[in-house]
Amino acid sequence: MKLAIISDIHGSIIALERVLTQLEPWQPDHYLLLGDLLNHGPRNPLPEGYNPAAVADRLNELAPQIIAVRGNCDSEVDQMLLRFPITAPYNQLLIDERRWFVSHGHLYRSDEVQLPPGSLFLSGHTHVPVLEWQGERVLMNPGSICFPRGELPASYGCYEDGVLLVNACEDGRELLRLVL
Repeated sequence: MKLAIISDIHGSIIALERVLTQLEPWQPDHYLLLGDLLNHGPRNPLPEGYNPAAVADRLNELAPQIIAVRGNCDSEVDQMLLRFPITAPYNQLLIDERRWFVSHGHLYRSDEVQLPPGSLFLSGHTHVPVLEWQGERVLMNPGSICFPRGELPASYGCYEDGVLLVNACEDGRELLRLVL
């Protein structure tokens, strides 16, 4: 299974199209969206290409492939524009016999959620890419595709056959890798 992992779009159609163009040849089976999809948020500037309606339209084209969770900048009004659910604060998936706990990151911390050994904890929110073992679980934050923070550029994640990657939005180069 091929999973694209995208967080913190914040309404930027330019950033979203950049990532989807890079992912197109890879043909992901599903897209995990970790929240903050349409709204830029009160503490962020307007991102380049801010167009929440266009982002909603583009994501709706992928609706059957999307699994999403709600971010702190997402609202019930946003749900009215989208043809896939975004109001769940978290989701739990079983992928390749490992539990994946997926949230935006503003409500649940990785050290507070009880998970079996070998599980994955995915979150966004901080806009800082992370991919590492934290005790007996993997911690992944794919970063933000439009408002990067920290030393790494805007980024997104991928998963295939037990390999997790964080890639740069600008050119798709690999920034972080972890083999399960």
